[in-house]
Amino acid sequence: MKDDNIVKDMTVRLLVHLAASAALAVITSALVVIAAERLAVTFPSLRSFAHLMIDQLGDFTLVILALILFLVYLLLLQQRQFRYFRDVSRSVRYIADGHFGYKVPVRQKNELGDLASYINYLVHKLQLSLDEERRAEQTKSELITNVSHDLRTPLTSIIGYLGLIQQDRCRDEVELRHYVSIAYEKSKRLHVLINDLFDYTKMRYETAPQRKLTFNLTELLRQLLLQYRVPLEEAGLDTELRAPADKLMVTGDSDKMVRVFENLLANAIRYGKDGGRVDLIASASGGEAVVEVVNYGEMIPSIDLPHLFDRFYRVDKARGDGSGGTGLGLAIAKGIVEQHGGTISAASDPFMTSFQVRLPLAGAAVPQAEKGRETTALDAL
Repeated sequence: MKDDNIVKDMTVRLLVHLAASAALAVITSALVVIAAERLAVTFPSLRSFAHLMIDQLGDFTLVILALILFLVYLLLLQQRQFRYFRDVSRSVRYIADGHFGYKVPVRQKNELGDLASYINYLVHKLQLSLDEERRAEQTKSELITNVSHDLRTPLTSIIGYLGLIQQDRCRDEVELRHYVSIAYEKSKRLHVLINDLFDYTKMRYETAPQRKLTFNLTELLRQLLLQYRVPLEEAGLDTELRAPADKLMVTGDSDKMVRVFENLLANAIRYGKDGGRVDLIASASGGEAVVEVVNYGEMIPSIDLPHLFDRFYRVDKARGDGSGGTGLGLAIAKGIVEQHGGTISAASDPFMTSFQVRLPLAGAAVPQAEKGRETTALDAL
């Protein structure tokens, strides 16, 4: 590798410079001697000076001259690298002062040029890390702001109605029960919001390994529809599960996948009442299990589709404590699906709204131990 040859390259370059400096020093010394002899013929005084120097320094005159020339040439050959090293040092100090957008100039194809490239790469990674930290800090601030707002709204109502009850400002028992009922409904919404916040935080920052089981996704959907039979009937919605005869085996945490489809089905019931029916369509495509939850209610505006899976995002901002959710359900569903290596998307037109979940299919051969655990996975329902 190139990194392993840095010492070797530096050694070779230094030896080349030493050899070149020595050769140039010898050549220059010889030229000086020739030039001195010719000048001595023309200028006799120079001959006397030369003899005096030789008498003083002896036979080391040429050696000393060659050594001086050798050092001069070596410094000249190294000067370019010295200047570049100075520029790199100044650039590093400039970056250290907080100018992370600055790049160290890469002007040489040697170890100093490589060092400059590595410094630029390090600064780039540092900048990405700082940007990520800023985004995380902004996310925390936004989360705290949204949580504070969403907790305060039902809590204010609860305190208000309980205050009326505590002050005996109810005209009769009917009004008392009405106030208690409102406080109870607000408390339930507060409970749902707190649970969603806990699940969202746990999903996003969870480091523990998932409980992996291989289970039949079709059977999971079938049992989920059985559980939602009463809410579907109360909403006046017919439902149908269309799935292949073969099993759709996927591997993952069945409890979490139940949470995903519960959320999608609850949204279909909440916002698709006008359509009269909800369809669940399961199929296999390209090594993936594909599940679509389709309702035929009001169309989701195209401007809202890209933001459906953002936390605290609601399509209808006017939906408050009544029909609207917490704005965390789809964000939680997206996080769970991505943890399982899948994708979730939404599409909507004037005729229907569809949420599609794609999950990798398990291997064709399911181990006997996994088969025995399939019922356990479905027991999560």
